[in-house]
Amino acid sequence: MDRRNFLKASAAGGGLLAAGAGTPAHARGNREVPPEALGLLYDSTLCVGCKACVAACKQANGMPPEFSTEEHLWDTPLDISGRTLNVIKVYRSGSARNKDREQDGYAFIKKSCMHCVDPSCISACPVSAMQKDPRTGVVSYDKDACIGCRYCVAACPFGVPRFTFESATPQISKCQLCRHRWKDGGYAACAEVCPTGATLYGRLTDLKQEAARRLAAKPGAPMVYPRGRLGGPDQSYPGVSAAYVQHLYGEKEFGGTQMVMLAGVPFEKLGYPGLPPVSDASSSETLQHTLYGGLVMPVAFLGLLSWVARRNVKSADDEEDPHHG
Repeated sequence: MDRRNFLKASAAGGGLLAAGAGTPAHARGNREVPPEALGLLYDSTLCVGCKACVAACKQANGMPPEFSTEEHLWDTPLDISGRTLNVIKVYRSGSARNKDREQDGYAFIKKSCMHCVDPSCISACPVSAMQKDPRTGVVSYDKDACIGCRYCVAACPFGVPRFTFESATPQISKCQLCRHRWKDGGYAACAEVCPTGATLYGRLTDLKQEAARRLAAKPGAPMVYPRGRLGGPDQSYPGVSAAYVQHLYGEKEFGGTQMVMLAGVPFEKLGYPGLPPVSDASSSETLQHTLYGGLVMPVAFLGLLSWVARRNVKSADDEEDPHHG
């Protein structure tokens, strides 16, 4: 097809698209968090970097060790992966003498699945291998439904789902909030073993109230910190309030997440990007509904193909007719 005919065909397809554009496409907005949603509150100022949560997560999920040293003496993952669902990283600045300080300080940060309220991984998955529980909001993964396309890996703004390339039967790995332990009365292993309560498990509404209590406290004021699970056995202990960045990360970012975080250092420094309050899933699905609503895009494309096919058939007939002038 030469340039002139291509432009004609494009115009024809565009006309069909415009003709069907009268079908209104409404932006669906961010999805709402389930009323009984479960989640985690991670408080960086309470974390001591012991990595008990990493070891407990490995044990609870049957994950193999991951070595980053030549000796291979102990499990030393540097990031989440197909064999590590939860990891503690460290921020350092200058002399790194002061905990939870941006300048000449250091701070710990947790990385695992954020269990987004409106997850991009679910929106991107073509076979519903990623699912969000309508009651708890936990984002789970069905390995039997997965086709290995890894769209979820590309879609996640936090870089969480990981693919086990090294396995003969590869699959996606991500935190599922230890949902397999619920039937026995257990809960997220990372929160269960945390000695300081830096990782706290519970209903998201309760976790946000706890976070608001901490943010409202004056730095250095007496503070009681719960451990383990909110609403469970009392394991609280006395401490003093930290100098928090006045922001609960995950409350609004990307439509909200069910793992929310507090810190004494700006989250951008801790590796968590500043994200808009609108989820990618709501934006992309609105665009898809605009293009495919009323079969506008398929009809336009088929119209273009039909035009090209008719033109080519006509050209072939003309070439075969010896009397064609």
